[in-house]
Amino acid sequence: MQEGKMTDLYFNEVINIIEEIRSTEREAILKAARMIADQVKQDKKIYVFGPGGHSNLAAMEVFFRAGGLMHIDAILNQDTMLSNGAMKSMQAERLPGYGRIVIEDRGIGEGDLLWIVNAYGINSATIDAALTAKAHGAKVIGVSSRQHAEECPKDHVARHPSKQNLHDIVDCAVDCKVKLGDATLEIEGFPQKVGALSTFANAYVMNCIVIEAVNMLVNEGINPPVWRSGNCPGGDEWNNQFLDRFRGRIHSL
Repeated sequence: MQEGKMTDLYFNEVINIIEEIRSTEREAILKAARMIADQVKQDKKIYVFGPGGHSNLAAMEVFFRAGGLMHIDAILNQDTMLSNGAMKSMQAERLPGYGRIVIEDRGIGEGDLLWIVNAYGINSATIDAALTAKAHGAKVIGVSSRQHAEECPKDHVARHPSKQNLHDIVDCAVDCKVKLGDATLEIEGFPQKVGALSTFANAYVMNCIVIEAVNMLVNEGINPPVWRSGNCPGGDEWNNQFLDRFRGRIHSL
């Protein structure tokens, strides 16, 4: 294929998946935003967990983020992060019971809200986290691909022993539309697709939910605490007025 053409094809794939989310997931996004807005109104945290190597990026996308809610508390579990070893990360996300340990370690339970993002929506850490949070009385939002989960074989090694899908467990499911295998582009004569889309898709969904939640609160006369970039004029001064309120509450702050 002509050099430079792949960039154009990838651009189209990124735009297409974002447009698909925008046109089909509005109701689910607004439902998730309402759940988050209601937590902020009660001055409660929103726990965000991305169980898996690149799923952690989505959790970090809305944590300590310019324009993001200060009530968001990301569960940055080191064993599932690529920075602590890529193969170790994959083993941890496939380990039955590991997600339960993470959720119970945070003490998530009655009245809490857990926001789980994992594009594939099938692995043990993801499913155990959702099941454990619900068993302890928490509400759960899930961001995952319905198609990917439903097309992945039930006997796949990455699956939770129960063979359940995240979107069937949670109180609110938002579909990030990622296709089976994530990578999207074919190169003639080459056996493996290239160009993953899940990071774009997850980031779009996560930010849409946050900005809709903020808008809901403002419409109700509430100005929620939102981070300002420390790399722009007045950023530190803006953030410092809220820090005492969240130090000790937000785990990774």
